[in-house]
Amino acid sequence: MTSAISKAPVDEGRRRAAIVAGVIGNVLEWYDFAVYGYFVSTIAQLFFPSGDPIVSILLTFAVFGVGFVMRPVGSILFGIYGDRYGRRKALSAVIFLMALSTLAIGLLPTYSQVGVLAPLLLVITRLFQGLSAGGEWGGSTAYLVEFAKEGKRGFIGSWQQVSVGGGFLLGSLTAALLNAMLAPEALVNWGWRVPFILGLAVGLLGAYLRWGLDDTPKFTEIEQRGEIASSPLVEAVTRYPRETLTAFGLTLHNTVAYYIALIYMTGYMVSVAKLPQRTALWIGTTCLAVFVILIPFMGALSDRIGRKPLLVASCIGYAILSYPLFVLASSGDVTKAFIAQLAMVVMLSPYAGACPAAYSELFPTRIRYTALSIGYNTAVAIFGGFAPFIATYLIRETGNNLSPSFYVIAASIITLLILTRVKETAFSPLK
Repeated sequence: MTSAISKAPVDEGRRRAAIVAGVIGNVLEWYDFAVYGYFVSTIAQLFFPSGDPIVSILLTFAVFGVGFVMRPVGSILFGIYGDRYGRRKALSAVIFLMALSTLAIGLLPTYSQVGVLAPLLLVITRLFQGLSAGGEWGGSTAYLVEFAKEGKRGFIGSWQQVSVGGGFLLGSLTAALLNAMLAPEALVNWGWRVPFILGLAVGLLGAYLRWGLDDTPKFTEIEQRGEIASSPLVEAVTRYPRETLTAFGLTLHNTVAYYIALIYMTGYMVSVAKLPQRTALWIGTTCLAVFVILIPFMGALSDRIGRKPLLVASCIGYAILSYPLFVLASSGDVTKAFIAQLAMVVMLSPYAGACPAAYSELFPTRIRYTALSIGYNTAVAIFGGFAPFIATYLIRETGNNLSPSFYVIAASIITLLILTRVKETAFSPLK
């Protein structure tokens, strides 16, 4: 009887509703996390005043990276919870935590008001944001891929990245609109707080949507069969160490290219190319919109030709073109800067479209949330969250405005080498 129930077809209406709600919740989650990156210049002035603006930006990017330090912790806590009690409960808790910590940033006093306590409080709130984000990526990826039909995992899974990009796009658009509507003085005095305070509303909406979700068919199957992992972390580390390390390696290019192309380049165009902040924000917003549009097409393509060709193509593109694209971005010419960032996001889109399904297909359902989250978030914490800081530091230490390209190139080459040893999984059943 249990077997018959576990193999019952999923109602298509409920499947679509679950996928849509999952995507919307993810958009709102990543808006909360990303908006910090688009107000780096303003936050640097308010929380890290310094005679050297590069030092202020370095410190602000360091705090951006601090948010990633907690992501491995969040991946373990929420991963274990999600593998034992279901994806729905874990993802609902994740977004509620993100909403509260984002609101807290919007209410913080500045350095001029409370001195060194201001940056300390900023670090604490970013740590809680990182804890939430650590449980988000792997959980939302597992949720969408486990709901997908066979032959559609790439397309459905790609909407996880669409929603991440959508959250970043919403944050970028908010920042661009505020910069366009407010005078610089108003933006510094109070305008920067608006997107963080709005984060509470979008987070609560996301939590509401997620609480009404069904759990995935794959998780429901193992739950009915009594196959829930009692110790998903131990099982992931002892039985699937190679797969977990593979997820780590696949994330290296993914995270470095993502945070350089989508977060760092806006500040790079302002500080290095000397473009107006409003111009840089609109360039970034436009390119991000293109990125979001391309991702589902790439996910669908990965269902037809496999995940590896798209992952490999992205790595090769970055290895060859990163340096010349940084030359264009640093030129001070608006058109060249736009072309550079657009090329970066176009080359990243094949990876973004194929990777959610590729990650999920490495692991069985019983430990997928935990193992996927640990492999992914550990790499993001080390190489992605600090990518803007590392890029800024390289410029300061070398005096070479093109030095960040070498970091991007190295990451793409390492992941490319790892991909040569990864099997194609697109055409095999989900475990």
